[in-house]
Amino acid sequence: MTDNLEIRYEKIGGKMSLVAGIDAGSTTTKVVLMDENGVVAHLVVPTGSNCKNTAEEALKNCLEKTNCERKDIRYIVSTGYGRNLIDFAQDTVSEISANAKGAKWLNTSGDKIRTIVDIGGQDSKVISLDDDGKIVNFAMNDKCAAGTGRFLEVMANVLEVNLEDFGKLSLQAKKILPINSTCTVFAESEVISLLARGNPVPDIIAGIHQAIARRVVNLAKRVGIKEAVFFDGGPALNVGLIKAMEDELGMKMVVPSHPQIVTAIGAALTAMEKIK
Repeated sequence: MTDNLEIRYEKIGGKMSLVAGIDAGSTTTKVVLMDENGVVAHLVVPTGSNCKNTAEEALKNCLEKTNCERKDIRYIVSTGYGRNLIDFAQDTVSEISANAKGAKWLNTSGDKIRTIVDIGGQDSKVISLDDDGKIVNFAMNDKCAAGTGRFLEVMANVLEVNLEDFGKLSLQAKKILPINSTCTVFAESEVISLLARGNPVPDIIAGIHQAIARRVVNLAKRVGIKEAVFFDGGPALNVGLIKAMEDELGMKMVVPSHPQIVTAIGAALTAMEKIK
């Protein structure tokens, strides 16, 4: 994992260049505070039933970390699934644009990012960039839970394993047990059958990760896969899924230290551009 993110939880006390980016996702809401030197605070919280209230509370908590007040924020940009519901933001930006901007800013790998894979709670996206970091094409899976964070949650419940343990358990697998169905409901039945036959849980989890990786890589092939590949979203915290993705791609990926807030950083960078 590599990036230039060094979050400074210092009491900055009302910097005039303070901006906020809010990524209101279907599963989690991410808030980032930035000044001209970078990220000063961030928070990731469940979105719940009212994303506006969730975003306001998260923003308040971030401000408390930095000893700032709402009046110290010069500009707020929202993005994500619920961006238009964040009515206290001065502007909105698409999650595709914000994700690309955040990934470019975070990347310190030495290689230009040409492909971004973003796996969210309810969808997955692949973005193709040119040499200048501009968006060339993108594809999105938002009609089916397979290949998303929700798929992982369903499987974790079936296996009665904490989602946070999925990654390290899959690395203990002796072999990968394939999950053949591309439908979450049918894949759930497959996992139950594998479990009933006494198969080791790590081997099943490795198969689950492989199934997600194959679905996402097939999505990526629609836009074209070029190195370097940047991987973000909550599931990018899962070391087992990272391995499955890299095995399926046949290449290493650039994974940021805080993959959930990449798009929120992009929204904050957009806000910074507005005040300049």
